[in-house]
Amino acid sequence: MTLPAVTFSEDQAAAHDRVAAVLDRAGIDLLQGALSPAADADASVLAILGKAGSGKTMLLAALTKALTEAGVEIVSGDYEGRRRKERRTLAILAPTNKAASVLRNRGVPATTIHRILYTPVYDPEYERIAEWLAGSGDRPVIEGLSDQALDRAKAFYDTVKSIPGALASAGLRGSDFIRGWKRREEPLDIGFVDESSMLDERQFEDLKEIFPTLILFGDPAQLAPVGLSGDMAFDRLPKAQQLRLNRIHRQAQDNPILDLAHALSDETLSFEAFERMIEDAARRDDRVIVAERVEAGMMARSPVLVWRNATRIRLITAFRAAYGAPADALLPGEPLICDGIELPLKHRKKRIDLEARGLIKGAQVIYLGPGRKPGFSRLHVIGAEEPQVSAASIIKIELPDEEEPFIPFAARMGAAFLHGAAVTIHKAQGSQWENVQVFAPDLWAASRAGRMESGVPLWKRLAYVAITRAEERLFWVTRNRLARPTEPLSVEDLRQSAAPLELETDA
Repeated sequence: MTLPAVTFSEDQAAAHDRVAAVLDRAGIDLLQGALSPAADADASVLAILGKAGSGKTMLLAALTKALTEAGVEIVSGDYEGRRRKERRTLAILAPTNKAASVLRNRGVPATTIHRILYTPVYDPEYERIAEWLAGSGDRPVIEGLSDQALDRAKAFYDTVKSIPGALASAGLRGSDFIRGWKRREEPLDIGFVDESSMLDERQFEDLKEIFPTLILFGDPAQLAPVGLSGDMAFDRLPKAQQLRLNRIHRQAQDNPILDLAHALSDETLSFEAFERMIEDAARRDDRVIVAERVEAGMMARSPVLVWRNATRIRLITAFRAAYGAPADALLPGEPLICDGIELPLKHRKKRIDLEARGLIKGAQVIYLGPGRKPGFSRLHVIGAEEPQVSAASIIKIELPDEEEPFIPFAARMGAAFLHGAAVTIHKAQGSQWENVQVFAPDLWAASRAGRMESGVPLWKRLAYVAITRAEERLFWVTRNRLARPTEPLSVEDLRQSAAPLELETDA
């Protein structure tokens, strides 16, 4: 068959053909670029599995391109026009904002699972703008919006296919045009799920309800979600539905970080021998650095990756001390990690509002300053398509040897946050940063603990996930020390002209 204009390895070509056959049974012919109404075929789930550098993202992008060229409509989660009987749909999903943004940075229009499970309800007047931008309506006349504002929205949308972003560029706040969120009632056609090793059982079942054709892309060498005893969603699929990519591609070759990651598959490799490999790689290539201390300046945007919670808390305390952060307040620029939503069940809609804007458990956030109301914080959600938000917040600062966290300020209920200057390797899964610091003493401790996960030493799984978070440079930190920052914390790199969406709670 005719493949997209990329060079596939043999295992990629086989996986592409297998997916194409599944799509053909669902009424989408990639060979002819033709669509037919959705067939009443049985639901199909396939998993495309491979380690870092095996070409999973390359294959996902090629399949996405072929589907869009065939006329399949991509559903982004930020706006859906009126459902047409003949339309066929595709959603590219990731478990977190950061994981979705990694795909978007590579040209794949990904969104989060949550943004597909819950869809926005638009104000009818402003929905006319959305229909026009999406090509299904005439240019509207909206009271209070000038032609220049509509032109700005159109120019933005032509560059970045985001309806909320376009409306924000016209000077509208999110609360002007989004009236709430509702659980998706009608199914879509095809779902591609990246970083599927992070899926928990509930997410997997939700996705199977929405997508009759579901393709999972995952790395079996990563860590399973906490509480699943080493099993991943794709592990429960029959072997015939698991497609393996084994070849490491040219663009991933001669990459010392990936070389180190793949070396961990050697069953005889000890921690000490692995550290010697890292030292050898550092002498040959400046993309690997053996560091004797953690750099505080990097922690503000790229957290130190650790195994133990006690290590995480000590490093966060040292980070705040290095920047002179007061005990009773946050400094603008301090990083946070969303720890979930603390709202009673009767406030389900408000929970959906917060989660739909990216404040889901594990989301990385930068504190911009206090909000206009007591207990509110202005935040920048890393990886979100509309990152600026003001929300009722409960911020917890954990302290060494203290059972209860210190809460410098808080709403009665809202989004809860922990400090994010250091995170566990489990929570870092799915994210990538240009520069990554890995705290080696913790991995040494894991190797001494002798723990196993799915037949593999835990320290090797931890090391694999940690070092593959690095896009450009890996810092292997060997000492329990912190280098003081050379510049104060700042948020200048995060500033946007659009006003943040304020998310109300009964704070």
